Amino acid sequence: MSKLYIIFLLLIANNIQAQKIDSIPVNLGISSSKPEFYLNNKLTEINDSRKKLKALILPGAMIAYGVISLESDALQELDYKFKEEIWTENQHNTIKIDNYLQYAPAVSVYALNALGIKGKNNFRDRTLIYLTASTMMGITVESLKTATKSQRPDGGANAFPSGHTASAFVAAEFLRQEYKSISPWIGVAGYAMATMTAYLRMYNNKHWFSDLLPAAGIGILSTRAAYWIYPAIKRKLFRNKPMNTIVMPYYHKGNAGVSLTYNFHKD
Repeated sequence: MSKLYIIFLLLIANNIQAQKIDSIPVNLGISSSKPEFYLNNKLTEINDSRKKLKALILPGAMIAYGVISLESDALQELDYKFKEEIWTENQHNTIKIDNYLQYAPAVSVYALNALGIKGKNNFRDRTLIYLTASTMMGITVESLKTATKSQRPDGGANAFPSGHTASAFVAAEFLRQEYKSISPWIGVAGYAMATMTAYLRMYNNKHWFSDLLPAAGIGILSTRAAYWIYPAIKRKLFRNKPMNTIVMPYYHKGNAGVSLTYNFHKD
């Protein structure tokens, strides 16, 4: 357990460190006759683009690892070594806590708000962001499962990538995004829960190590993408009108439907 957990904790540390991005002056070649606000806007756009690009590096690398592992004998051998250490040489009963732990970081967002510790967004906005991220993640994961038809360590089907892990990291990044301006440790707690969810998928002999890393990358990337595109969705759908009731299409783990959410409290 310790080896895998250390690997994931190192990834968490790198992920959080990657968010500390300084603005870098850029020579745009714009003459001094241009209005100052135009220059400032251009600088802001460039810095925002740089931040988004850097935010893609870690999840992109994690996804790439998984894709490469599908055809890599060396990475598949590493999968078997993890299985041997965690399962084959240490037979044990499986546990079901990972079925619930995957949602714990997202639940924490609403619990903290209910306790008066306000996050970045109000109820409507954060709920739509989370549903958008979960839907993007769900479609991606199910598409990959259908396309790859990878076998699980226990002989089951559709191993790649891990849906539980992807869901957990959607929730972890959601928690981090909502509370990163308050305390980085809140995000660390969310990522620790997601990491434990991923480990338990191996502990329960449900997934290979190479199923977990790309799933985590998909989860992180889905949430970041949801935060990037949500302002456009908000302008299109609501035009700054307050709404307590939210009706939205939803897709997660092969289940499609409509999500109806009502906010009894204004926040």
